[in-house]
Amino acid sequence: MFSILGNFFFSSVIKSEVINENKNFHNFLSSFLMLIALTTGEDWNKVMFDCALMPEDGCIKGVNCGSKASYPYFMSLIMICSYVMLNLFILVII
Repeated sequence: MFSILGNFFFSSVIKSEVINENKNFHNFLSSFLMLIALTTGEDWNKVMFDCALMPEDGCIKGVNCGSKASYPYFMSLIMICSYVMLNLFILVII
């Protein structure tokens, strides 16, 4: 679900500090791989801020402009994934 939403909201972000030709939101597979990397905690906040750039922030339309939907998108992604991983960790202990 998050891969499809990321593809819908952030497919126009082509280049940034973290987003490149291997990690991006252009199609489902690359979105899925990007989200797996983000759930490990790898620079998720940088990706969130890169995807939140708007034209008034000085971004180039079609290259690195995103959407203000990045804040709730990434916060909910990290909260849900952290909750799931915490439950899995507790399950292993029990």
